[in-house]
Amino acid sequence: MGTMRWRRTWCWWRRWPTVKDFPPEAISVMLEFGMSLRMGTSLCARVLKCLIPASVVPQEAVVRAVVWLGVGKLPISTQVLFIKWVLTIFDLIDAKDQLRAIYGFIFSFVTEENLCPFICHLLYLLTRKESVRVFRVRKLLELQSKLGRQPFLLHLLSLYKVFCPELVTLSIPSRMRSGFRNHNSTWKSALIGVQKRNGSQVALSNNPAFTIKDKTNSRKRKHYHLELPALSSVVNKEAQTEPSSSRKLLPLVQLHSFAQLLENMHRIELPAQMGSLLGSSLPLQYLDFVQDESALLRLNFWLGYALHEEFLFCGDGGALQTSEEALQFLNKLLSTQHFLQEGFSSSEAFLYKFLAVWDGSLLRPQILGLLSNVPVVPSSQIGRLLFEPLMQLFFTSSMFFKCGLMECLNNMLLKWLTWHSVYALEDDLDISLNSHTSINMTLSGFKDSVMELVDFAGRLSSVGLQLEACHSLFLSFVLDFYETVCDMFLKYGLPLVVMPPPGVFYPAMCATDPVSVDRLAYIMYRYKVNLTSAKSQEKLTEQAFHISRETFREFNHYIVVMVNCLWNSKMFQPGMGVQLGEELLLKSNVPQYWTSFDLIHHPAFMSYAVDFHQKCWPGTKDMDLNSIKHSKPWSWYLEYLFTQGYDGLKQFVQSNISWQLTAGDGRGDSRSTQQT
Repeated sequence: MGTMRWRRTWCWWRRWPTVKDFPPEAISVMLEFGMSLRMGTSLCARVLKCLIPASVVPQEAVVRAVVWLGVGKLPISTQVLFIKWVLTIFDLIDAKDQLRAIYGFIFSFVTEENLCPFICHLLYLLTRKESVRVFRVRKLLELQSKLGRQPFLLHLLSLYKVFCPELVTLSIPSRMRSGFRNHNSTWKSALIGVQKRNGSQVALSNNPAFTIKDKTNSRKRKHYHLELPALSSVVNKEAQTEPSSSRKLLPLVQLHSFAQLLENMHRIELPAQMGSLLGSSLPLQYLDFVQDESALLRLNFWLGYALHEEFLFCGDGGALQTSEEALQFLNKLLSTQHFLQEGFSSSEAFLYKFLAVWDGSLLRPQILGLLSNVPVVPSSQIGRLLFEPLMQLFFTSSMFFKCGLMECLNNMLLKWLTWHSVYALEDDLDISLNSHTSINMTLSGFKDSVMELVDFAGRLSSVGLQLEACHSLFLSFVLDFYETVCDMFLKYGLPLVVMPPPGVFYPAMCATDPVSVDRLAYIMYRYKVNLTSAKSQEKLTEQAFHISRETFREFNHYIVVMVNCLWNSKMFQPGMGVQLGEELLLKSNVPQYWTSFDLIHHPAFMSYAVDFHQKCWPGTKDMDLNSIKHSKPWSWYLEYLFTQGYDGLKQFVQSNISWQLTAGDGRGDSRSTQQT
């Protein structure tokens, strides 16, 4: 009977993984028992395999176990198993200060070829700025020359370079798919089962974008990389009730107000799983305030891994189209970027790749939202990275995609101009493309990038209006964009004025809805205000930027066309920009065709002219709209239009047209005021 009982107990030891969980005291005893090899090497591996903590793992126990690695009695396979176990339960270790104190001892094991990947992973989690030393950088570079450009070495070196860029001169690839692989899914499954049974939740994964797959549904792809880990404490419910004032570091999960964040700003420890920060306001405020380069690097690594795995490297075809996980993940990412008012470098790198394979319909609002947060791209690269794939999508997609893309470009331009207005210096321009990664860009380089973006949007707008038959919805998004462009100088301080192309100006002037004409009038009014201010500064100071004569000539031409068209009834006249043959105009059988687009006969305002005529001459059976052109009715008609809310038209008329009432039938002497 005793033998049978012993065999049952021995079989329990051999289970992998066991469902038994151990309290902190038992973890310390069992770990010391196994690592000391008191019962031989085979039993040590079995102890580690069944060592599932119920709550936390004492830091002292882990430190003592690490010291046993230096004795030289443990086989390499057992050492690898132990380091894997430490990586698995890293979030459950109650403190990390003593582990960081023996950083140099742990680093000495990188020379072991079998241990090197796991030691690098552990060092990555423990590294602080004071941990980076010249001899450690040299050792890693020496290992790289021996082992090749291994991902685990590159990622540790990249973290070193963030803290001390002067020590790491190696060029680190900006886009690496993965660095630290995960081999501990069985342990993690057991840990998740224990946490669920105990009613607590712990962020168990310190590997980027890792969550246990659902094996019961293996045929259907599950977007496990897109599940955000919970921001929870590394202690269980009982441990949370104990005071933590004696600890040097305070977990973010224990903060519940902004006042607590300010009081404990210098003793906060970020979670090992940085993905848990997404969507949590207090942790994001802390991350944005302290600007911890290592934390941002880890967050970008996790985010880039998740985006690449689920959207670029997945092989399930259209499974993402109905994925609620993907939708929620991207919405959470967008809300985080809006909260921080900037994008992530990992999402930017992902977008440049994803645009090449995107069909324009998959998660369109989310992808365009991420695209609008892309920082300033150098003019030499913006065509290849953005314009070429977007142009192909624009010409092959629906009108709703065209509208969404124009809104995206407008938001992108707004963010660029805002960055300029905030970070512009007197002699140079230092635009922080990311608040944690400062990239210097000259003013001329920034202007070139903005010019490329505005020109690209102009080309898309001109062709899009032709393809969509000047649809009023698409025209509205186009005018939104040029409302931003026309105020770049006065509102954002950018010394640049770019006029809209004819393919945008004339469709807006001849639009059938009055709102579009009114918005065009407002845009031209703001152009005049900006040009007038720029020219006055050019005369007063020598440092003001110079506006080309071509810009003034183009603006003057547009003003003359609008005044002659809307006010003087001289449409289709020579030099107006829109010319039709005399024979074709006569064949149209339109009486007085040159008045077809004035403020009375314009398709956008004719309904107002008819309503005004009926109110002025209610008993008249024959309606003669030309009677409105008399002096007093004309003044009343203008006031009537302005009271309908067309402030843009009112500002345009008041700033560009000088007219006086006369006693005759005409409207008076009118002329357009132009820039010279």
